[in-house]
Amino acid sequence: MNAIDHVVIVGGGTAGWLSASILAKQLNTANGGVKVTVIESPDIPIIGVGEGTWPTLRGTLQRLGISESDFMRECDVTFKQGSEFVDWRIPPSDGKHESYYHPLSAVFHAAYDFNLAPYWLLGHAGENVGYDLAVATQSRLCQMGIAPKLITTPEYAAVQNYAYHLNANKFAPFLTKFATSNLGVNHISANVVGVSTDDEGFVTALQTDRTEPVEADFFVDCTGSRALVMEGALGVKWKGIDHILFNDTAMAMQVPYADDATPVKTHTISTAHDAGWTWDIGLPNRRGTGYVYSSAHTTDEEAEQTLRNYAGDMAKDIDVRKIPLKLGYREKFWHKNCVAIGMSAAFIEPLEASAIFLVDAAANMLADQFPRARDELELIEKKYNTTFSLRWDKSVDFVKLHYCISQRRDTDYWVLNTDLSSAPDSLMERLEHWKSHVPSKYDFDYAYEPFVLDSYLYVLYGMGFKTNIDNKAEVYADVGRARKAFGEIEKLTAAMAKQLPAQRELCEKVYKYGMSKV
Repeated sequence: MNAIDHVVIVGGGTAGWLSASILAKQLNTANGGVKVTVIESPDIPIIGVGEGTWPTLRGTLQRLGISESDFMRECDVTFKQGSEFVDWRIPPSDGKHESYYHPLSAVFHAAYDFNLAPYWLLGHAGENVGYDLAVATQSRLCQMGIAPKLITTPEYAAVQNYAYHLNANKFAPFLTKFATSNLGVNHISANVVGVSTDDEGFVTALQTDRTEPVEADFFVDCTGSRALVMEGALGVKWKGIDHILFNDTAMAMQVPYADDATPVKTHTISTAHDAGWTWDIGLPNRRGTGYVYSSAHTTDEEAEQTLRNYAGDMAKDIDVRKIPLKLGYREKFWHKNCVAIGMSAAFIEPLEASAIFLVDAAANMLADQFPRARDELELIEKKYNTTFSLRWDKSVDFVKLHYCISQRRDTDYWVLNTDLSSAPDSLMERLEHWKSHVPSKYDFDYAYEPFVLDSYLYVLYGMGFKTNIDNKAEVYADVGRARKAFGEIEKLTAAMAKQLPAQRELCEKVYKYGMSKV
């Protein structure tokens, strides 16, 4: 009775099937290890709008043994090299838009080794050169629509670091097929209608509408905001964050290209509007677009019109889907013999595409620390909850950063978002320090902090945050080294622009020929 030999994942979608795949691979399910079962409702569709990822997914897919070429073909995948933030610092004026990039490649001379930020602040990169363009080749390649690798670059290898844009409605079925065919995962199509627990509060079995009760030793709740097991049966409460982040609704649509030759963006475009922001993700045959907004500051009709205006003529007759957003996270992510992963655990608006990353991170930690006996649960539960409480707190801080340092005050929405009283104390402490100190590696001492130094530098200085170091300029004496680095970035950018193909060109070659597996 003490052994943990069978884990049941309740719910499918990206969270359920990615978790199942990671667990089955790590626990050797196909060769007689821990049994992994997914119970997936045939009646509840996935949300299907989580189409941006982080580079960590590359490593996960490679460890699972998935062909990157097959994954790209079957899930309408394109390469993602970062995000462009349009009109976040100031509102558009006379039809002119200002933007900055948050690329995925670390600073060329990594900030942990030789931080170029203070030299940029002191003007050594030249006049009117944005931080993102001064310190990284990838921002410029995004501007040019250049892909991050060659067709001859092996699967999962990179010239420039990259993640993916993908069709979420195809990704979950792709993982389903792979997990059941290659990793030994058992798939049950049924609705869970009841949860049984023992006298100590541990889950023992699930009742469904189509099978006998399914007994197991451990459970993973991937049922989205319903949280059938974690909240419905175990009573673990939800902590809302609507006092920090104010967007509570999204409108989404899929917009076709005008023709098959339309360039495909190699980054996500996030554009700020009067009451929220739009996302724009380029897939091979369409754009995934949406508007995340505060219903207290606009009507649904106005929000839909904002999205249609942004998406352009090709969106004229496209249906729009409204999605309510429940922002927050659980008081606990692991309780007894159950872990919540995905939207059943937490959800923050998709500004930095953290949702799939945090599913990936959660499933990998669970697989690595997986208990094989009930008496191991208490310590691992404590470690897991501590880790993910910090990860989600830090994610909230980073998303809030995009709003609270904006210079926009053109609508009530932006007045509210820039009111520093709504920012977490942990973020405000850092911002106060960074007014006179360049962010450094010593500000990021937690190994699993999701957004690290480079990410903060791109957003802070892309948004025009002021760090005054004039009174300590003499501390930054490696001016020659810095200027050489800025020059090398210019040269490397030019060289890669000549050698690397356009995004659409490379993707079409991958779909047709595949990449080298060596």
